[in-house]
Amino acid sequence: MTITWQPESAHARTRLETDAAALGLRRVEIPTTIGTVVARVGGAASPVATVLLHGAAGSWTTWTPLLRAAARCDDPVRNIVALDLPGWGESPFPSEGIDIGRFSEAIREVVTQLGYERWDVVGHSLGGALALDLAARFPDQTDSVFLVSPSGPAVFDAVRRPLRGGLGLPAFAGMLLAMRILRGLGDASAPLLRALDRGGLLRPLSAPLFALSRRIDPSVVHALADEIRPRAFVAASRAAAAYDESSWRGIRCSVRSVRGSRDVFVGTDDGAGLAALIEDFDEVVLPDAGHFAAIEHPAEVLGLMRRETI
Repeated sequence: MTITWQPESAHARTRLETDAAALGLRRVEIPTTIGTVVARVGGAASPVATVLLHGAAGSWTTWTPLLRAAARCDDPVRNIVALDLPGWGESPFPSEGIDIGRFSEAIREVVTQLGYERWDVVGHSLGGALALDLAARFPDQTDSVFLVSPSGPAVFDAVRRPLRGGLGLPAFAGMLLAMRILRGLGDASAPLLRALDRGGLLRPLSAPLFALSRRIDPSVVHALADEIRPRAFVAASRAAAAYDESSWRGIRCSVRSVRGSRDVFVGTDDGAGLAALIEDFDEVVLPDAGHFAAIEHPAEVLGLMRRETI
C-alpha cells in the first residue's frame, strides 16, 4: 500500500487516527492466556518488533501522531505492534482482573505469535511501567526500552499511601478519585463522559493532561471520552500498589525516558528513582509538554526515540 501524506498544520499534528489502514496497519486479534488482545500491526518480516503500549486513558490511537510524524520523514516506524491493552480499546477486560506480570506475559504471547523473536518496546504512562516489567521478565528478548511519562515512583507512592503520596502527586490522586466515582456509576459512566464531551466540558476537565490544551485537536478529547475506562483504571492502580518495582534491577538493555516539563502525573524525582534501579537509564525533560508528549510534540519525541530504539 502506498500512502501519500499531506502537509499538516501544527494543530492537526495532534490528531488521532482511528483508521488503521490509513497508516498501513491491519487489525488482528490474538488469543492469550488472559483473553483476546486486539492490536494493529504492520511491517516487513524481521526478528525485531516495535511494541507500542498506551497508558490508562488511551488505546493504540495514542501513538498515531508519532506514526504520522515518522511517515512525514519518509522513515516509518518498522514492524509495529500497537496493542489495545486488556480492558482498553477493543481488548476485553480480563476475567482474572489486571495484573502487571500477566499483562507482560500476554504481550509476549502476542508478539511471538506474530512471528517476532525480540522487541524494542515503547510505553506511555501505565504502558511505561509495563514496558519496564516486560524488559525485566524477558531480558534476552528486549533490545531496548523507550518511555514517555512512565508511571513510576510517585504514582506507586500515591496509590499505596493516598494521603502522603497524594500530596506529592495531587493531580493523579484527583484523577484516581474521579475514576473511583465513575466506576461506582457502572454502565452510566460511559454516557456521562460522552455527554461531557458533547457539552464542551471534557476539554477543560482534561486540560491538566496537556501543557497547552487549546492546541490539542478535538479528536484527542473525543478519544478520552471513549477511552477512559474507570474499571480498568482503578484495577490498574490496585495492581500498581501490589507491584514490586525492584524487579526493574534485572533490566539489562538501555532505557531512555522523556517527560513533559508540565507533566502533572510524573514526579520530579521519578527520573532519579528509576536511575537508582536501572543501570543504563537516562531521562530528557521536554519543554512545553504535559503528560501526552507524544501527542503534543510527536516529531520531537520521535527524534529522541530514534536515537535509542529503531
